[in-house]
Amino acid sequence: MKQIIKRGVSILLAMCLLVTMSVSAFAASSADLKSLVTKSAENMVSAVRNPQAGSIGGEWAVLGLARSGCAVPEGYFEGYYATIEAYVKACGGVLHEKKYTEYSRVIIALTSIGKNPADVAGYNLLTPLGDYEKTIWQGLNGPIWALIALDSGNYPMPQNPQAATQATRDMYVDRILACQLNDGGWNLTTQGGEGAADTDMTGMALQALAKYTDRKDVAAAVEKGLACLSALQNSSGGFSSWGTSNSESCVQVIVALCELGVDLNDSRFVKNGKTLLDNLLSFRNSDGSFKHTYEGSGSNQMATEQGFYGLVAAWRSQEGKNSLYRMSDAINIGSSAETQKGSGLPGKHEDVKTVPITKPGTTFEDVMYSDSITAIESLAARDIINGMGGGLFAPEATMTRAQFAAIVVKALGLTPKANGKFADVASTAWYAGFVGTANTYGIVSGRSETSFDPEGTITRQEAAVMVAKAAKLCGLDISMTSSMTRDMLAQFGDYRTIASWAQEAMAFCYDTDILDQSALNAEPVRAIRRDEIAQMIFNLLNVANLM
Repeated sequence: MKQIIKRGVSILLAMCLLVTMSVSAFAASSADLKSLVTKSAENMVSAVRNPQAGSIGGEWAVLGLARSGCAVPEGYFEGYYATIEAYVKACGGVLHEKKYTEYSRVIIALTSIGKNPADVAGYNLLTPLGDYEKTIWQGLNGPIWALIALDSGNYPMPQNPQAATQATRDMYVDRILACQLNDGGWNLTTQGGEGAADTDMTGMALQALAKYTDRKDVAAAVEKGLACLSALQNSSGGFSSWGTSNSESCVQVIVALCELGVDLNDSRFVKNGKTLLDNLLSFRNSDGSFKHTYEGSGSNQMATEQGFYGLVAAWRSQEGKNSLYRMSDAINIGSSAETQKGSGLPGKHEDVKTVPITKPGTTFEDVMYSDSITAIESLAARDIINGMGGGLFAPEATMTRAQFAAIVVKALGLTPKANGKFADVASTAWYAGFVGTANTYGIVSGRSETSFDPEGTITRQEAAVMVAKAAKLCGLDISMTSSMTRDMLAQFGDYRTIASWAQEAMAFCYDTDILDQSALNAEPVRAIRRDEIAQMIFNLLNVANLM
């Protein structure tokens, strides 16, 4: 039996209602929020099959799914927790030296699945939030998310013996209040006084203050904040941030109102007959994903994750459930002691090994809005893939055959060893060991018996063939019958341009979702980009249970 991930998630498909009408047909007054949440949950599981430690493809996806009440594949949350354990171990318990929101984000996700953030691989992730000065170092985000994280599980304020100033909840509340602007809102850079409110920061500040409205100063600040947001709301029922109307700003206000117990149909937040929910749904695609802006084409993963948990917050409010961040009713995945995540598949080559995290937190300036950011960061954290210098990854650049050989050898945990087969691969070249090993294990071949062409670029069909050969080493059955191959490839408008020698491999890669089937064309002879290679290798490691 093939050890592959079939397209879609059957357990969710069985639950989902087909949502085939256009986005513009949805109205907040008649929308079946549960069906919308379920459809978006299906999309989220498909897009984030293996959640990692990260702001995209990680904690927010886990939070939305855990709080949605929707089914997820068996072992999904357990796999995420195993990933976090490995990540925390690799970090030595230090998720970031300065950005303490890294702790807050992970605490929120762990709380949503019933795991204890005070004991993750022997480390207490709550303790850093007891350091007041370090928590507020990065600005207003620090105290906001520290409060949300600590309150999500009603955790006692952690005592941090190394802190110059031991934090209290009141200190964080006071810090947020001190940063409120004269217009009633908040922004990232101005600490009180004159300044223009930012929708996102104002929404998040109100989320953090929601549990403290028994304090008169907090209650007054909240009312000023709500008035500010009402004034900022536009005629379409939404909001702008940095001059652009976008879905994420709307989400932060929705979550804020739900945390405060304010009805989403409150007259203060209905403009031109449009509610916040109407506005959010205007960014929603029929597959359950979300766009960042109206002008955006397709979906944006950051917008999709926030749009999803915004829908979840609205649904929970409609159903009278605890709000998104009040998690006394969180699910509990129990002990994950039996999790065998990353152990590989039966039948894998004995030399293929799981690659551990050695460079946690590695990222690149130019991948923030890449669809492959999770794949790129996850591989970089394991030193499987590197940047191109200057803090850049160059996601749209092409890749040489030598670079590909290095990546695939690293990804499978193989030992680089030159084999001297190719005349154009000097023994002193940095890639000699990688090319030799990739060739020895049958992953790559030469252009001829004696020539490898290390600086040549790789096409999509060449990459598919090489990845399929790597998959075989991982224990996957890569064989496809002629009818299976034909049926899989016939969906692409240019399938006739796929070389005969690459058809079976490309069909396998599409069948296992190593390649994305949603594209209109296969583009077999186009030079493959670095971000595409990263996504293919990441998907392969997921399918092969090596991550």
